[in-house]
Amino acid sequence: QVQLAESGGGSVQPGGSLLLSCAASGGTFSTSAMGWFRQGPGKERELVAIITWNDDNTHYGDFVEGRFTISRDNAKNTVYLQMNNLKPEDTAVYYCVHSYRKWVYSWYASSSYDYWGQGTQVSVSS
Repeated sequence: QVQLAESGGGSVQPGGSLLLSCAASGGTFSTSAMGWFRQGPGKERELVAIITWNDDNTHYGDFVEGRFTISRDNAKNTVYLQMNNLKPEDTAVYYCVHSYRKWVYSWYASSSYDYWGQGTQVSVSS
């Protein structure tokens, strides 16, 4: 039903910045949260950041350490992830996620999301 179009990935040097965008489309839906997961080489999928719609709360993975900022544009059904001071460890495929559930146990769990984007590659190297 919902389609998620991701953009903004690419290759940068350590310390560089990237802005990821994710636009949701495909019909009428009630958004409860949108955000980003990532999966690096040989690693498990992990939460990067999410933002909730009802209360505008944000949640970040521990590794973010203040370097990333998630935001949203409700009119455009778009969520953004500004990533600064990127490290080689940030190299991964980043997936946009969307949820319309009224209640979840934890936004940190991948099972809390109903739609996933195709992923956009972020590569950080010298």
